[in-house]
Amino acid sequence: MESSHKDAETAAAAAAVAAADPRGASSSSGVVVQVREKKGPLRAAIPYMPFPVAVICLFLNTFVPGLGTFVSAFTVLCGARTDLPDRHVCCVFWLNIAAALIQILTAIVMVGWIMSIFWGMDMVILAISQGYKEQGIPQQL
Repeated sequence: MESSHKDAETAAAAAAVAAADPRGASSSSGVVVQVREKKGPLRAAIPYMPFPVAVICLFLNTFVPGLGTFVSAFTVLCGARTDLPDRHVCCVFWLNIAAALIQILTAIVMVGWIMSIFWGMDMVILAISQGYKEQGIPQQL
């Protein structure tokens, strides 16, 4: 709760600087605004996989909803890192299995199929961002 208060203060400070600057807001004003994505437990359980594995999971999720998510659950057991470092590997595995079941069961009404495709896209995005981190290249996504 405290970080959102600080974020609000930062945004208010940026607005004040922009209002006080008669030339308008410029990139040289010195105010940096940082945005952090808050992930739920299912979204945070998506593993960071190698790029080819993530693309295969996206392909599987596109044609058989939930299958790529089911396969990605096993990468957690093989040591793939997630955004849930404080949870046990088995818990993260079962969270991914739950996400796959949700995708399979709701595919009948198209919700699960769309969710499955977005899940696969998230896997690829995480694989790309992990590749940049390993190589020391600054991200421009």
